[in-house]
Amino acid sequence: MVDLNNIKRGPIMLALIVGMFVAALNETLMGNALPELMRSFDVSATTVQWLSAAYLLIVGVLVPVTAVLQQWFTTRQMFLSAMTLFFIGTVVSAVSPGFGVLLGGRIIQAIGTGMMLPLTMNVIMTIYPPEKRGGAMGMLGLVVMFAPAIGPTVSGLIVDSLSWRWLFYLVLPFALLSIIVGLAVMKNVSEVTRPRVDILSIVLSTIGFGGIVYGFSKAGELGWSMPEVIWTITAGGIALALFVWRQLLLKEPIMDLRAFRYPMFALVAVLLFVLLMTFFSSAIMLPMFMQGVLLMTAFKSGLILLPGGVVNGLMAPISGKLFDKFGPRVLVIPGLIIAVASLWLFTRFDETTSTGFLVTVHIALMVGVALVMMPAQTAGLNQLPRHLHPHGTAILNTLQQVSGAIGTALYFSIMSGGQKQHLSGVSDPQSPAEIIKGLASGINNAFWIGFFIALVALVLGFFLRKGKSPEHEQAAE
Repeated sequence: MVDLNNIKRGPIMLALIVGMFVAALNETLMGNALPELMRSFDVSATTVQWLSAAYLLIVGVLVPVTAVLQQWFTTRQMFLSAMTLFFIGTVVSAVSPGFGVLLGGRIIQAIGTGMMLPLTMNVIMTIYPPEKRGGAMGMLGLVVMFAPAIGPTVSGLIVDSLSWRWLFYLVLPFALLSIIVGLAVMKNVSEVTRPRVDILSIVLSTIGFGGIVYGFSKAGELGWSMPEVIWTITAGGIALALFVWRQLLLKEPIMDLRAFRYPMFALVAVLLFVLLMTFFSSAIMLPMFMQGVLLMTAFKSGLILLPGGVVNGLMAPISGKLFDKFGPRVLVIPGLIIAVASLWLFTRFDETTSTGFLVTVHIALMVGVALVMMPAQTAGLNQLPRHLHPHGTAILNTLQQVSGAIGTALYFSIMSGGQKQHLSGVSDPQSPAEIIKGLASGINNAFWIGFFIALVALVLGFFLRKGKSPEHEQAAE
């Protein structure tokens, strides 16, 4: 382990940022290409959606295990392994002769991404002192928010003019650059303690988080009454309860839930879980509204979402610097108010909504999210002692995956129910105009639920304080 006081943080941040850029970009790059892949491989919509669902599932399963992996392997080993796996998965996907090979490549990519997400946050928490973490997390936020924002636009442009394989060819140079930079500058900044690995905990974690993410993802597609959905969510819930119970009994848990003893961390975990349910789901509902109700092309809908994503990315480092200076409340509460107001405006959307109104409201939502996300995460993690940082980052990243799956399933079911209810009350339910009106009604219902969920997040935000870790408090004394 190197001396953290003399470490050169800039080169390490460069390697992390390049790696996170390609990993984050890859999460949204496939969306507009799915119809083209259905034609290329002659597969159905339910089959092709596994390119996205399997990615989410693998990341959700792997993230909880990264806390113990970071205690067994050095920072350099973890980073290079993650980016090498991501690079291999990208190559496999790019040259895949059939759908099964493409899916395998996406799974390998997801393993690399699942290792990168918590590793990056933990390294930042380790190499930066508390008073500078906001700015560093803001730079990470710039990449994490900007890359997914440009994904749909880039993929729409590539699919319209080139082969879908270029979606992976485009990523390869960036992944290779990240590996080269990592080889040159990445240092070992974490302590390798090699705790005993509890295999039963890993099994329970995999079944628990995997079952819940899979079950809720399928609920949005199939409906809540299907046996496949009921049994996977039930099995996941039971396994997750056993996992939590076992972690509290073990002296060396793979995910130390004692992090929830720190009130600011616990509050941030709940706040982000609630907010991200709305954020992820709105990101899915908006393209469906634009393409299904306003009859836009995938490329145009991506272009409309681009300004909000760019503004969100640019706001992230600014909010990080402001966090270092003023603390979380000055940013988080206004951000939540803006997000709530934006979601209320979403409920005004209908068949006559203008492009300018869409762009403006989406930008407002992205500004609100930028003021909340990284400042809240930093405030929560700052209260944890150093040995809990790997566990804290793993917990927050796992909750993000689970909240995305739950929120998406909830919104899809509300949307479907609203559309069916509208069509059941009209004389010609097969009419294209009525189908569009029904879809608009269902999406409107989903946005109303999002608005009320965001109100819950706003209430939680008023309890947020600037916490300090035990080490920092002792140093101050």
